[in-house]
Amino acid sequence: MTTEILSPRALNRATLARQLLLERADLPAVTAIARLAGLQAQAPDSSYVGLWSRLRDFEVDELAKPLAAREVVRSTLMRGTVHLVTAEDGLALWPTIKPVVERGFLGHYSREVAGLDLAAIAEAGRDLLTRGHRTRAEIRSALADRWPDADPTTLAYAVNSLLPLAHVTPRGLWGRSGPVAFSLLDEWVGAPITDGITLDDLVLRYLAAFGPATVRDAQVWSGLTKLKEVFERLRPRLRTFADAAGKELFDLPDAPRPDPETPAPPRFLPEYDNVLLSHADRVRVIPDGRRVPLPPGPGGRKGTLLVDGEFLAIWAIEGATLTIESRKPLRDQDSIAEEGLRLMEFVMPGQQHDIRFGIGG
Repeated sequence: MTTEILSPRALNRATLARQLLLERADLPAVTAIARLAGLQAQAPDSSYVGLWSRLRDFEVDELAKPLAAREVVRSTLMRGTVHLVTAEDGLALWPTIKPVVERGFLGHYSREVAGLDLAAIAEAGRDLLTRGHRTRAEIRSALADRWPDADPTTLAYAVNSLLPLAHVTPRGLWGRSGPVAFSLLDEWVGAPITDGITLDDLVLRYLAAFGPATVRDAQVWSGLTKLKEVFERLRPRLRTFADAAGKELFDLPDAPRPDPETPAPPRFLPEYDNVLLSHADRVRVIPDGRRVPLPPGPGGRKGTLLVDGEFLAIWAIEGATLTIESRKPLRDQDSIAEEGLRLMEFVMPGQQHDIRFGIGG
């Protein structure tokens, strides 16, 4: 049987459809976050722009309220980075993703942790956090008294990497974000950590949100290794394709794979959006291999622009002006400007707005 080959454009449209970027969805924010397998959330305001681009008539309170109610949480998970996930997913994902977070910490602080009793440090951190929320500076100060010869920053990051933690509000509330303060995830949510999502279910969740994809793609998204045997175990339940380079792709049999010629409207994404980071081969959304920017700040005022489904420009809001900068003139600037004005009304409602296009970067 001849294997069907999926072009980069076909992969682009399939991924955009699953990431709710071909057409805005009529979904509650919590439902969308679960369907998307979480949202990258280093910058606390970025998730609001990410959801605004995906959900019809999205308003700030649709995320702020479930965050305050602890129905969704910000926590260190896939790739050892901060994600916004449902509370249920946070509790289930941590045991499965924990080795990724620990590996990242140990790789970065290998010299500093030599000779330290990490289990004792984690237990001291747990005891500290059961007595209340703590910022990283407060964790650092408290543990430095017990381990005076250790690097205090290493101690604080050990707690952040060895324990399941949540970023407590008001961090993550639109326009109200402060320093990161941590709580034990189970105490913040009010439910126990589960036995963990199985690797089979994790791969199926990934394919539903980002497929079709290779084994390597799933490993890059999650940070886990040795997933080939998981895909092989799932093979009877999956459909296979090949990409233009001949690499094997896996997918759910009934997942959407739109016609490659399906129109893709312009979409303003936040910095480090999921759709740009969740594949080993990113040519489906980044044809020229450009770096995905992560500017400093709370997020929500800088990001990336998809034009015909491809990352072709960056955007920034300064004052009442939205500047869109690309390496060459963009097609269909009228549609981009219309979407840009809608973004400005979301970020800065009730003001006069200006849209400017520039060449650079």
